[in-house]
Amino acid sequence: MATWVLHYLLVAFLVTITYSIDAASAGITRHYTFHIQLKNITRLCKTKTIVAVNGKFPGPKVTAREGDNLQIKVINHVSNNISIHWHGIRQLRSGWADGPSYVTQCPIQTGQSYVYNFTVIGQRGTLWWHAHIQWMRATVYGPLIILPKLHQPYPFPKPYKQVPIIFGEWFSADPQAVLQQALQTGAGPNASDAHTFNGLPGPLYNCSTKDTYKLVVKPGKTYLLRLINAALDDELFFTIANHTLTVVEADASYVKPFQTNIVLLGPGQTTNVLLKTKPIHPNATFYMLARPYFTGQGTIDNTTVAGILKYHHKPMSNHFNSSKSLPVIKPSLPPINSTSYAANFTKMFRSLANSRFPANVPKTVDKNFFFTVGLGTNPCPKNQTCQGPTNTTKFAASINNVSFILPNKTSLLQSYFSGMSKKVFTANFPTTPVFPFNYTGMPPNNTMVSRGTKVVVLKYNTTVELVLQGTSILGIEAHPIHLHGYNFYVVGQGFGNFDPTRDPKQYNLVDPVERNTINVPSGGWVAIRFLADNPGVWFMHCHIEIHLSWGLTMAWVVLDGDLPNQKLPPPPSDFPKC
Repeated sequence: MATWVLHYLLVAFLVTITYSIDAASAGITRHYTFHIQLKNITRLCKTKTIVAVNGKFPGPKVTAREGDNLQIKVINHVSNNISIHWHGIRQLRSGWADGPSYVTQCPIQTGQSYVYNFTVIGQRGTLWWHAHIQWMRATVYGPLIILPKLHQPYPFPKPYKQVPIIFGEWFSADPQAVLQQALQTGAGPNASDAHTFNGLPGPLYNCSTKDTYKLVVKPGKTYLLRLINAALDDELFFTIANHTLTVVEADASYVKPFQTNIVLLGPGQTTNVLLKTKPIHPNATFYMLARPYFTGQGTIDNTTVAGILKYHHKPMSNHFNSSKSLPVIKPSLPPINSTSYAANFTKMFRSLANSRFPANVPKTVDKNFFFTVGLGTNPCPKNQTCQGPTNTTKFAASINNVSFILPNKTSLLQSYFSGMSKKVFTANFPTTPVFPFNYTGMPPNNTMVSRGTKVVVLKYNTTVELVLQGTSILGIEAHPIHLHGYNFYVVGQGFGNFDPTRDPKQYNLVDPVERNTINVPSGGWVAIRFLADNPGVWFMHCHIEIHLSWGLTMAWVVLDGDLPNQKLPPPPSDFPKC
């Protein structure tokens, strides 16, 4: 064969391989349609009408691969306004698709639609989607699964099967009415009536045995459980009787594997665990349980959701083994206020920090921030008796004593992009507490919060260190803080008051865990770092829903960079109008 022919075939072969690699890397476009509809559903022997997506509760699973473009059309058929947040998606230069109402968009009104258009860049793992207006996410939520690029393996043994398990809260009352009553009276909200696995409360609740989540497994197999805490207000412990779980991922970031019997997830957090089943049929079934972790002073739903782990048994010719005759093994969980377990569990998380999945934690810091997070009070309106901490006050919450007020006629991002921000927000959010105090000691006499729509403005590519300090005002409790548009590295955490001289010396800058939602420890602090490389307006808030409703939130405005690919493009043509 002539030399030029061999050369031609070799070039063609290399071009074909290069094209295949580029095509696999680029991803594909995946289309979904979400119909926001009413649905009648029965739980705890009571039938009620809920808002759901495509008639499903929980909502449909969205699946993509790293590098894919997602175009999800949301059509609102109900009287409530709606918007959907894609929790944990970086939304690089696609902030118009982030979803929080009045932050990056006005909500989708009745009879209107909007296409959320974004590309999954540099992410793979378990995330989720949920409504982001008032308490609509009580029933409007579902899994968002990002698979690795084609032919790219997991950094752990390939599972036999992958199973999403979403923790939720069930209210027999209308969650919107629960919220409005709390805001009107100034009291804490009524607690939910049950916790759920994939929408099912299970046998420990009244008349709910038929509504039990069952996971059927085969002996000697490895299952990847994609755990998602979609509860409104509760951090939850989770365990499976007589089984060890191997944690391999948190918030869609791989971690150094570690074994545990009990997993803790704050609202908004996700955790992937490997479940290795027993080598032979154990002739038993096993409870999966979840119940709250809580150290505050309010009333919560301190009940336990149970599911069943059941081993598949091959039918025999002369014998039928019914699971009804098998014993059910029940596990134990830590006490509700087990802060020591929560702290020890949280410290186990470490990034892989290898050549394939590096930990790009900022080693130097351009801007330092110190934010207190906690509860407070607002004055009761004149001629009204309230049910807050006193009969003259209402419960509130704040960051650096600023209780955030959302706009209601536009969104923060729209006003910023159009140059009209001065009418909507101010750029004077305090970088440190205005009035320092002993944050985890005796609380101050004056617990009143200020109110405002204040943001922090960051130049593009600023490296940020943020210390989040819990307070003891109206009780010590953990706060799961979620940052939109970014992942961050958790470089340090501890109890008591943060010491700026001593504590940074103990930072982990080698393999800190990368997350989008982190628990500020009960009576403690956490330090995070991130690079502000995503232009737009990004919400940061406590993912305990009542705390968000009370104002425990703020926003970061990240300015455009100099290059075209460092700028936020204009909003799409179908962008919702207020």
